[in-house]
Amino acid sequence: MSAREAWELASFIVTTLGLPFAILFFAWEQRKERANEEEDQYQLLSDAYNDFLKVVLQHPDLQLRTNEPLADPTPEQRERMLVIFDMLMSLFERAFLVAYKPGMAEDERRRWNSWDDYMREWCRREDFRNALPLLLRGEDPEFQSYLRRIAEEERGALHLPETLTPATGVKHG
Repeated sequence: MSAREAWELASFIVTTLGLPFAILFFAWEQRKERANEEEDQYQLLSDAYNDFLKVVLQHPDLQLRTNEPLADPTPEQRERMLVIFDMLMSLFERAFLVAYKPGMAEDERRRWNSWDDYMREWCRREDFRNALPLLLRGEDPEFQSYLRRIAEEERGALHLPETLTPATGVKHG
């Protein structure tokens, strides 16, 4: 075998084995990079929610971490509450636009479920639900529909009486 033939054989081997391997490696790296970017986005959103909770803690008189709305808030308290709700709405919309999509993979669904839980928790508050028409103005239409649906589900869940299942004695409702 001449040197030229050896180089041609080596080139053929590299092309037939190395090129598919390089393509697979590139695709694997791209997928890994996308997963890292999604995790970073989730972490940034999570940090933003933690920052939001710090704002809530700075206003204990508004009782935003209780299940019941503040009884007879002053105009100043109503204004602060509306601003805080507006901040939350902005964060929820950002999470929806970044993290939600139909047909999510398991990791994506796991991340989204955290945000869905946060939204449901806030939608259980009567004062938050009552402010939704104002808060949702100008927001993404799909996000508006999603949050309105959640608010209705949570409003309904609050009014369902607890019942015992005869066979198990477990409470449902």
